Amino acid sequence: MSSLYPALERILLTLWVGGLWVSGFIVAPLLFALLEERALAGTLAGTLFSVMSYLGLCCASALLAIQWLRYQPHRFTGWRPVTLATMLLLVLTGEFVLAPMIAQLRAAGLTESTRFGQLHGLASVLFVINCVLGMILVARKPEIP
Repeated sequence: MSSLYPALERILLTLWVGGLWVSGFIVAPLLFALLEERALAGTLAGTLFSVMSYLGLCCASALLAIQWLRYQPHRFTGWRPVTLATMLLLVLTGEFVLAPMIAQLRAAGLTESTRFGQLHGLASVLFVINCVLGMILVARKPEIP
């Protein structure tokens, strides 16, 4: 089973991080470029990012479990599990703290408000940080136990 861990790690990282980059830097901008109705583009992009958040929750949890199984607790504090845990925390913050606040403002018709812009900007920054951290994980080889 331990020989499957590296392949499973690569597959999960590819699925999650690739999905982040495609959804955030290709699909979402295309939605706003091609759809005349900004509200519809925003709704679709929000749904896409929510789906990506749940994918991230699943992948991050599985990747952290693999780290635990591969390296055991005494080596669980290396850069890789810390990076994964940080990414998981960013996903949780985005999906369960910022997204509901943004949705509440959208439902109230306050998409042009300063608060909406601030929250949307913060969510965007967290998303980009996750994309960069994910790229680092993909680019760097895992330690060999």
